[in-house]
Amino acid sequence: MEYLSISQTAEKWGITRRRIQVLCSQDRIPGAIRIGPVWAIPADAEKPSDARIKSGIYMKNTIPKCDKGI
Repeated sequence: MEYLSISQTAEKWGITRRRIQVLCSQDRIPGAIRIGPVWAIPADAEKPSDARIKSGIYMKNTIPKCDKGI
């Protein structure tokens, strides 16, 4: 089986290295193993869905606007 590093997986999936580390520590990436201080992620592993989003819709910085002018 071929394994990728955290950096390679982050580039492949388009997310940060830190997010990959969190997903590994939460056992959200099937087949990921820890070898000493380093995570090895299977090359054919699928990117897990983002469990931080509850509604299914990603909304960045959505602060309601006030009707009154300041």
